Amino acid sequence: MRKMKIDVKKYVSWIILVVLVLFFSAFSPRFRQISNAITILRQVSINGILAVGLVYVLVSGGIDLSLGPMLGFTGTLAAMLMVENGIPIFAACLIGIFAATLFGLFNGLSITATNMPPLISTLGMSYVIKAAAYLIHGGMPVYSLPKEMQTLGQGYVGPIPIPVIIFVVIALIGAFVLKRTSYGRGVFAIGSNQEASRLSGLNVKRIQVAVYTVAGFLAGLGGIIMMSRLNAGQPGTGADTSMDIIIGCVLGGVSASGGEGSIVGMVGGVLVMGVLSNGMTILGLNEYYQLLMKGAVLVISVGFDYYARTRKAEKTVRIVRSEGKKEKE
Repeated sequence: MRKMKIDVKKYVSWIILVVLVLFFSAFSPRFRQISNAITILRQVSINGILAVGLVYVLVSGGIDLSLGPMLGFTGTLAAMLMVENGIPIFAACLIGIFAATLFGLFNGLSITATNMPPLISTLGMSYVIKAAAYLIHGGMPVYSLPKEMQTLGQGYVGPIPIPVIIFVVIALIGAFVLKRTSYGRGVFAIGSNQEASRLSGLNVKRIQVAVYTVAGFLAGLGGIIMMSRLNAGQPGTGADTSMDIIIGCVLGGVSASGGEGSIVGMVGGVLVMGVLSNGMTILGLNEYYQLLMKGAVLVISVGFDYYARTRKAEKTVRIVRSEGKKEKE
């Protein structure tokens, strides 16, 4: 019975996804087109790459609000290095990803060194990164990228967009590490009970620093792909991405309190957000309705998560008390 409950929570995002696909397909022939499905996959792929890193952060008991701004910073920095400084494409992209990784590392170090709440630390860093993205090029986009740069974000392998392939590969690697390695088990452990993990010998701070660093690296990779897709370095890119990926993760069963979650569920949650946005756009509903739906989904998902955890804790307390009474008798 317990296994069944876990499976339902793990796949609830996929159930919602099927319902949404059926709903929008019934009202719009355009939504049912294969080309639209490919468009949705391409649109969610970058958010999905960032969400893989966010799953690690959330499962460890943290949160990262700085991943979205890293898209704009990484893309602008790499584009500027290519166009205005003549640095080769590969080197410029590596520098951009390295910079985002350093931001992630700084997030982890600041949180572990000061015991600052991750919400505050990463919120402050999001403003720093956003400002840096505008300052490095005077707030202006960087155009005239080399044509070879377009392949990463706009190219295909057969009928499948390259960003989708990268997303699938990253998701598979992320799922394997999280579920099948000692490091992944450590991430779950510190998210479930940080103090108990520390007493059992786990290096809690090292694991925390690592999850934020990985999240920064994946945000940098996403920023390079976004730059390639837009064929420009746009400082304002990723303004709403942080909230979108948080909603996708929580909707996919990743607990906002830490200790629970999976890459499989997250992928379903990210796809739900993509289908919801695409379907509402096709039906002619403006962005304010989309914001309304996103906010409602976030509140309901987090509320359900905390409610379920509270009920579980109350049940555990009742069992312990009941066993205690039996021992006394």
